[in-house]
Amino acid sequence: MKFNKWTLGLAAVGVVSLASAAKADEKLSVVQTALSSTTISGYVDTSAQWSPGTGTGANFYKFSGGKNDGFNLNVVQLSISKPLDESEWASGYKVDLWMGPDANSLGTASAQALGASSDFAIRQAYVALRTPVGNGIDWKMGVFDSVVGYESVESGNNPNYTRSYGHSIEPQTHTGLLGTYRACEEFSFSAGIANTVGPQINQRAFAPAPTNTKAESYKTYMASVALTAPQSWGWAAGSTLYGGLVNGFSSGSGLGANGPGNQINWYAGATVATPVTGLKFGAAFDYLDSYRSSGTTPILAPVGFDQWAVGVYGSYQATEKLSFHARGELYTRNDPAAGSTTDNAQLWSLTGTVQYDLWQNVISRLEVRWDRGDEGEYFVSNTTSLRNQFMLAANIIYKF
Repeated sequence: MKFNKWTLGLAAVGVVSLASAAKADEKLSVVQTALSSTTISGYVDTSAQWSPGTGTGANFYKFSGGKNDGFNLNVVQLSISKPLDESEWASGYKVDLWMGPDANSLGTASAQALGASSDFAIRQAYVALRTPVGNGIDWKMGVFDSVVGYESVESGNNPNYTRSYGHSIEPQTHTGLLGTYRACEEFSFSAGIANTVGPQINQRAFAPAPTNTKAESYKTYMASVALTAPQSWGWAAGSTLYGGLVNGFSSGSGLGANGPGNQINWYAGATVATPVTGLKFGAAFDYLDSYRSSGTTPILAPVGFDQWAVGVYGSYQATEKLSFHARGELYTRNDPAAGSTTDNAQLWSLTGTVQYDLWQNVISRLEVRWDRGDEGEYFVSNTTSLRNQFMLAANIIYKF
């Protein structure tokens, strides 16, 4: 083994031994080898929003709280990961840390956090493994994003800045085990088991009573399937059809939810390419069927609480830097426990987004959004409730 002159000099005067230096160099080499395949990335997400005539306003979609009529830091994400390589017994990990107001809305704080909001959250943290069965099964053990949904938890990965109502009634993250198998380039599926539907890390469905009263063996189950059009399909190549479900216990997350209970989320979505270069369309359907109490404590006769949302998307990449995105959505719910003011709520939403990436590594976009309540006045201003709400937003995200 070769040693540098400084090490040899220290050995000559008896300060260190060559044997100990060799062991130290060997350990350092192992650490350097492990770190060489680790990547660090992330983003800083900021925005400015204005909703005319609403004061602070009240929105229903995820990650919207307290952002009207001002400038906002949404979230800072720091990602540290070692992706799986191509070996049969590959291993790795991924950690996504959130800092900022959106971290509180994500809701992953563990039971040990005692409900505290500290502008910090673990979005994902899992060990990734591969077992050489067939084409290889990729596993995630820990905290990971949900298997259902058209939109990502990361705003920058979505065509629009604001989230859809469908995204807001979907599970966000789970603590459990997820396996994914790609049978071929056109077909893959995933299946997993988790503690609960909700995002709270290490939450259980059975403790403490009387809020959660499930058996110790009660768990949440999930599955999804993805179909991708092959290259032989010409202009339609790359189009995808996706379906999934999540079934288990929820502590009461989602739009207008009322306390703990069972729920099942159904999801179907598609993204379709067109003969026009740069033009794509998408569609998403979310259905939440829950059977929960009417308050914070279970009652003898739980009530049904159903919600569904359907959305259509259109995106056009006009140039390398300029793109246009549109989304239309209908959201409705049947909530007999909530009373006449919100029973059978129905909301329409139209969103238009222009994105122009002027700076390197920066997503910059302007967005206008209109929400309308058909069955009541759901958008709260400082003094009254409104049937319509308009919003103008600017979103700047730096990715590193």
